[in-house]
Formats: sequence, structure tokens, C-alpha cells
Amino acid sequence: MKNTLKIFAMLFILMSSSCKAQQMVQTPNDAHKLKANELQFINKPLKNLLKEIKPEIKNAFGTLGDPSYFSFRFINAEEIQHRPIENNSLGLYIYVKEPIDWNFNKRPKGKEYIWTKEDVEKYGNLTVIRIKVIGKD
Repeated sequence: MKNTLKIFAMLFILMSSSCKAQQMVQTPNDAHKLKANELQFINKPLKNLLKEIKPEIKNAFGTLGDPSYFSFRFINAEEIQHRPIENNSLGLYIYVKEPIDWNFNKRPKGKEYIWTKEDVEKYGNLTVIRIKVIGKD
């Protein structure tokens, strides 16, 4: 009996350490999965949603309003300029309950639109109220 319990315990430890959850958004085109699973993120912190995104967010800005929202892009400003308009239209818009303190004048010069780890820390606890995905990559 002891051996059986030891075997189950070892199997459980091996399975739990080797099985990692895959992020919902593996490629930019997967952003539509966030909208399809929107209820999973509503009234939850923004950081929960951001953990589900594997591709790097290269371009972002916060918009003040009622409600406030973030616009995320998976391509940078240079790529936007060099792609045909129909190929750079994927936009991920995350609406939040609280006002966003996004001031271009306080962001580093030349990097106003770059999403950083500091942004995740600053805005991660804002409450998601809506997800919108426009276009395709």
C-alpha cells in the first residue's frame, strides 16, 4: 500500500511539474480567441488577460474616455508604415473600468507607443470590462 501511494505521489509531482498551461494567444491572429473567451476576463485584472498573450505587444497606447481603453498592436510603427494597409489592421482593444493615466509627455521620447514591463505593473490591476478585436494580421 505504501508503495502504491509513493508511486501516485511521484506521478503527480512529475505531471504537475512537466505540464504547463499554453497561452491562449500564440500568434497575433489568435487574438480573436480573447474575444471568444471574453467572459473569462470581464471584471478581472488586466494582468490576467496579458498573461494569455504570447506574441510581444510592440505598439500600445491608452485612451482616456468613458470607458478608457488600451489599443495593442503586435507590430511596431515602422512595420505599420511599410505594410500594405490591409495587412496591418489587427487591433486588440481592451476597455477598462478605471481611468487610464496615459500621458505621452511623461513617456520616454521616441518610445511613447512602446508597451513595457513598467506599464504592466502600472496598469495590470485595472479592471477589464470589454474586449474588442478588429481586423486580421
